This record gives sequence, structure tokens and C-alpha cells, in this order.
Amino acid sequence: MNIPEFLLEVSIVVIAVVSLLTNFSVVLCFTQSTELRSHVPGIFILNLSFSNILLGVINMPATFLGVAQGVACAETFLTTNAMLSMAALSMDRWLMRHRDALLIVAYSWLHSGTFSAVQLLMDWGAFSHTYASCTVHRRAGAGSARGAYAAFTALFHGSSFAVCLVVLCFAYVKVLRVARFHCRRIDVITVQALLLLVDIHPSVKERCLAQQKKRSQRATKKIFVFIGSFILFFSPYVITRLVELWPSVHIPRYWGVSSKCLSYAKASTDPFVYCLLRQQYRRALVSVICRILRQEHYTLHSAHSSTLDTTDDNYMVKNCA
Repeated sequence: MNIPEFLLEVSIVVIAVVSLLTNFSVVLCFTQSTELRSHVPGIFILNLSFSNILLGVINMPATFLGVAQGVACAETFLTTNAMLSMAALSMDRWLMRHRDALLIVAYSWLHSGTFSAVQLLMDWGAFSHTYASCTVHRRAGAGSARGAYAAFTALFHGSSFAVCLVVLCFAYVKVLRVARFHCRRIDVITVQALLLLVDIHPSVKERCLAQQKKRSQRATKKIFVFIGSFILFFSPYVITRLVELWPSVHIPRYWGVSSKCLSYAKASTDPFVYCLLRQQYRRALVSVICRILRQEHYTLHSAHSSTLDTTDDNYMVKNCA
């Protein structure tokens, strides 16, 4: 095994371990926090976490192992479901009821399941040497089958990556406009309030205005992170899959595997982007860890106490004898 292949295999292992640990942490936070379960966006985050966990359990270990058709269909389903969940998260500000969120989750499962079923019926799933994984792959066949496969691949990526990207951009740009509008109103009110405070020091006024500006910049950075991470992790793989439809194009194996690893890496970063860096999730996770540590401490203390009691009983028996 040469060095590039070894590094790719190590990266898959690291991504799988980090993805499982972080996504299980998100699920654990939901099971322990009533506040998180009461929020509508939590349904999308939970669906995204489950998809990422299944990717880490099924598809990532199957990479470099030519398993079977079922694994390829699972990849189609889980990857599409994860993308649609990210798009749904961008619309959480307009979804106020759990019923609407459940309908969107049901659509994402139906959308993903439809492409997986077509892929299974057409036998377009196999181990691809280019991507070192079980994925959408067409075996050698007739020209009509080649055309149908090209149409399926273009429609699949067009209705998953492209549509999700459009929804993300539209939703977050609208959120950014609303946020900037409210920030401008707050700035005007803040300036008017500061002008009324004639006795306040000028440095305090400048500090207040600087804080308002930082809040606006933080909102812009978050939106760029949401959209930028989606493009960074998924676009190389999607573009590669579309470019390879041309018969004269040959995709190098190292590039194919690297783009595949990059798409897998999104599953390990989603918990940080959407959950674990927020105060509510950190508080819930710390609460869970403290509870586990207290339980272990109580168990050890109980075991130690029972040992001491047994020793004392033996000592008393010997003295009595």
C-alpha cells in the first residue's frame, strides 16, 4: 500500500469516528433536554444526525470494501436525505409547527427513497474503483442504458445538490436581509438613546456602537459558514460525478476518493455547525456528562462502602471469637 492510499484510509477512519461521536452527542442532548425537543428545528437536526450516524455505520466502513448493491442504495438515500435536511434547517424561521416539520421530513424520505428504488431496479449500484466505495455506478451496457444512466445521474444531483443549494441561498439571504434591517433599526434607536445621555463618556458610546456592528457581522459569518460548508464539502464530488458522464473523461482514482472523503467529512462537521457550538446544546451535553460522572462516582462509592462494611464485619467476628 502506498502513502496516498494509506492517508485516505486513515482519513476515512478518523472521519467515521468523529462523525459517530459528535452525532451521537447531538442525539444524546435531545434525549436529555425537553427544551431542545420542544423546538421545531430540532426535528430537522435529529433527522440529519440519524442520517450521518447511518453513513458512519454503513457507508464509511464499506468504503474500500466492495460490499453490495444494498450499500450503494443506502448511500444514495442517506446522502440525499442529509442534503434535504440541511435545506430544511434553513427554513426553520418560517416553520412554527411540528406538523410542518414532520411533513418536510416525510418528503425528504420519500424523495431519497424514490431515487434509491430506481437505482435498485435499474441495477445502477456497484463498487466503483474510482471512488473506492459502493455508489451509483453503471456497468458496461448498451447505448440506451448509458443515456438513461446519464439522465438519472443528472436528475439525481440536480434535484438534491442544486435544489438544496438554491433553497439554502434563498432562505439565508432573506434571513440576512431581515437581520440587517433590524440591526439598522436597533442602531438608530441606540444612537438616539446615546445622544440623550449627554453625560456619558464618548468611549462608552463607541463601544456600544461597535458591539452592534459585531452582532451584525456574526450573523453574516454564520450564514457564510452554513452555505460555504455545503458547497465546500459536496460540490467537488457532485461536479466530478457529472463530469465523468462524458465518455472521453477519465477521473483519477485519487481525486475520486478524495472528493468522496470530503463529502463524508460533512457528516462530522454538521454537529458543530448546527448544534454543539450553541449554548443550549453545550448546556445539555455538560448536564449529561455531569450526570454520568455523578452516577459513576456513586457506584464506586457504594462499592467501596460495601467493601469497608464487609471488612468491618470480618474484624468484629474475629474479635468476638
